[in-house]
Amino acid sequence: MKTITPKELPLAEFHNALLTAIAPRPICFASTIDAAGNPNLSPFSFFNIFGSNPTTLIFSPARRVRDNTIKHTLENVMATKEVVINVVNYNMVQQMSLASCEYPKGVNEFEKAGFTALASEKVKPFRVKESPVQFECKVREIIETGNEGGAGNLVIAEIILMHIDESVLTIDGKIDQHKMDLVGRLGSDWYVRANGDALFEVPKPNKNLGMGVNSLPDTIRLSKVLTGNDLGMLANEQAMPDSDSAEIFKRMNKEVMEIHTRFAHDLEHLQLELHRYAHHLLLQNKVTDAWKVLLG
Repeated sequence: MKTITPKELPLAEFHNALLTAIAPRPICFASTIDAAGNPNLSPFSFFNIFGSNPTTLIFSPARRVRDNTIKHTLENVMATKEVVINVVNYNMVQQMSLASCEYPKGVNEFEKAGFTALASEKVKPFRVKESPVQFECKVREIIETGNEGGAGNLVIAEIILMHIDESVLTIDGKIDQHKMDLVGRLGSDWYVRANGDALFEVPKPNKNLGMGVNSLPDTIRLSKVLTGNDLGMLANEQAMPDSDSAEIFKRMNKEVMEIHTRFAHDLEHLQLELHRYAHHLLLQNKVTDAWKVLLG
């Protein structure tokens, strides 16, 4: 394993390693205005939500690594204490990237990138019409983490109004993750699209305590086939199925019966094939069936 001591690498090299390793990151497309009322629009991937009561969004217009200068966005939020945070989806990612160009102060990135500026209701900065969700925010605090190149400036913002495009809502009024089609930032020039096969669900163990990997039978826990994800899914169950239900499943499942028949006199390969079939079922999120295959 390669081990890095931060101060022993050139800052630019270590900075790139961080952005590549800590990813994907959501994108804060920040709309601000300066004291004279000139709009500014710029994306930041040092961004996330840190509380819902009060709402706490934090993004960081970090000091530039190459020359230790600060960005117009930071100057603006310091002056006005207001910002609109727009989320970024796939349909706008190229324009968003264009808006990240370091245009001179006073240049309108809405116009440069071809975005539509919408008047906000509670704050002065404009919203980005093309963004599926827009947050009008008041800036509560700005924390400087340092004064050298690469240092962060934590802009702590509170949501005053949240606007959601109805086209990304489900019938019951909730945000549909597929319709959002969000984009995340990686290292260098890389991005990731949160859509299609990239989306998957992992049940939250909020109420039920999973049995834990340490409680799995050794034949399962030390499997040569089952992955760490497989073991995690199995161990998230509260208890193993009983032997009777596993036996019934074996008799009613044609594929399991064929495996038992084919390898009846070769216990090592019987276990391998059963584990392969269980792995196949777990990929389909059929956890109970996978358990019954492994116990049958």
